Order: sequence, then structure tokens, then C-alpha cells
Amino acid sequence: MSLNLAEKQAVVAEVAEVAASAHSAVAAEYRGLSVAQITSLRVKARETGVYLRVVKNTLARRAVQGTGFECLQSSLVGPLILAFSQEDPGAAARLFKEFLKEKANEKLVVKVLAVGGQAFPARELDRLASLPTRDQAISLLMACMKAPLDKFARTLNEIPGKLVRTVEAVRQQKEAA
Repeated sequence: MSLNLAEKQAVVAEVAEVAASAHSAVAAEYRGLSVAQITSLRVKARETGVYLRVVKNTLARRAVQGTGFECLQSSLVGPLILAFSQEDPGAAARLFKEFLKEKANEKLVVKVLAVGGQAFPARELDRLASLPTRDQAISLLMACMKAPLDKFARTLNEIPGKLVRTVEAVRQQKEAA
């Protein structure tokens, strides 16, 4: 289906707006996937807060121009589906990693990913997918901040505990004598 100029401009504007606010992007070749497989991928993307769109490469190049994903321009070749992480940097990578775990979905080929204005090869997918979510990162930070206080509290608690154990040992010695 051919798009007229106004529709093309709307697609470019929509993708550019999403790309401007996205944390990371993943481009994957979907050749050989059935409509049902792509639909299930889209459903999972919606659930995880990932913007997923099949866009013509020329329109995608124009959309990412002037954004942090300009580095993807040279890699936009072939039938590609673009995924932009809206909530945390690893969301799109986790989406594709989970999707590729199923044997039937192995025809999906991740081509390139981008984070912070840098493009990375597909082999970095696992690394990006292993990034913690925002909530996980905050909980890790809070655990690191809380650990010294916990240790200090245990140390202070040990002083009266040691005194009680010493008094008990002296009492047992006197009873035995």
C-alpha cells in the first residue's frame, strides 16, 4: 500500500517524536515471520512499554535524523521493524530476547541496537537486555546506601551482647567452682 505525502510526513513525525523521548532502539529484520508471530510481538511490546513499528527505511532515516539514534541510519537496510524503549533502556532488547527464545521465532534477526547516540552490533543484545529496570536500579542503590547503616547497627548491638555473654561465662565459672 502506497502512502501519500501527508501520510509519510505523519509517519516520520510520529516516529521522530517517539525516538526523541526513547532510551534505546533496536532494529530487527522480520523476513520470514508470519502475521501471527508479528502480532504476538506487538502485543508483548505494548505490555512492556516498547514502541514497535514497521517503517520504510527512507522514512525511518528521516525520522531518526536529529535524534540520539542518528547512528542507525547506515544500518537501516532490508525489511526492518524498529523498537524504541520508552520506559527503561533495556526494555526493547528484553522484548526481542524473550521473543527469540521460542524456536518458531528464530527467523527474526536483530541487526543493530542503539543507546546514547551509539550504535552497537546485534551481539550486544544480551548485554543491553541485562540492564536493570528503573525500579531494580533504585532498589540496588538503596541497598548499597543502607548496608553501612545495617553494619553499624549490628556493631553497636554486639557491645551489650558481648557483655551479657561475658557475665554469663563468669556466672557459669563460679557455679562450677
